[in-house]
Amino acid sequence: MRTAFWLAVLAYLLPSFPLGYVWHLRTFRARYERLAVYREPMIIPLGLASMVLQALLFAWLYPRLFSTARDAWLTSALQFGAVFGLLAWTFATLPAAAKYRMRSAREFLVLETGFTLLHFLVVSPLIALAWRAAT
Repeated sequence: MRTAFWLAVLAYLLPSFPLGYVWHLRTFRARYERLAVYREPMIIPLGLASMVLQALLFAWLYPRLFSTARDAWLTSALQFGAVFGLLAWTFATLPAAAKYRMRSAREFLVLETGFTLLHFLVVSPLIALAWRAAT
């Protein structure tokens, strides 16, 4: 595989775990605990496995769906963030709020929407830059 692919994988993986950890288990931990969302104990390896699979899939899909031209990296990053951020939100946030018992689905939606926006604001330009370096 090309170097850009592996750089894109790292561009997703390296910020994803720290962002998720700080957001969910530090900054807003008390709010999530009040919502009664978390299981005890958490199964961190499942979350990591999910991130690895997402990183591989996003890195593979990026050049097939978005421009890798050097001058189009910002537009491509915005498109990637819009498409996959929205997809992530519809796959993870909405169904969790719909299916799982929690004290406030509304508060959960606000928290997770904020996380998804932050996450894709960080990883989208990094993935675009990884692929930009390939052309």
